[in-house]
Amino acid sequence: MDMNEAEREAYIAKIAEAAEETFWGYLGCQLESLSPKQAVISLEATSHHMNLIGMVHGGVLSSLLDNAMGVLIATLLPGAKTVTTNLNVHFVAPMYAGKLIVTADLLHQSRKMLTVYGSITDREGHLGSIGTGTFRIISGD
Repeated sequence: MDMNEAEREAYIAKIAEAAEETFWGYLGCQLESLSPKQAVISLEATSHHMNLIGMVHGGVLSSLLDNAMGVLIATLLPGAKTVTTNLNVHFVAPMYAGKLIVTADLLHQSRKMLTVYGSITDREGHLGSIGTGTFRIISGD
């Protein structure tokens, strides 16, 4: 589906509103920016995002990468249904409470598969996690 800029903005707003009732909203994700090649989301990490030793839980970081990658794909393929088929996460450095910024960039797209790269930094720009995700298109409008 080809969209002009106004249609893209309306579609993004619709996705953001619908996501509030899903795991996205439960985590506390916020959409920062979105283009056809990159998505940026953020999370204000608080005590319920931590593990027992005071660092952001690895499951939260993995979910953030998957969410950022997924919202990018939803923008690239409006109306299509996609699923994560593989998610590789590397925990480079511990992350702590505060704003986390997640960036997802499209690496490759074929007829049925997409590959995305993501990274998570803190508000000072320190890298905490990186990952790649592979997504399969299971249906489209």
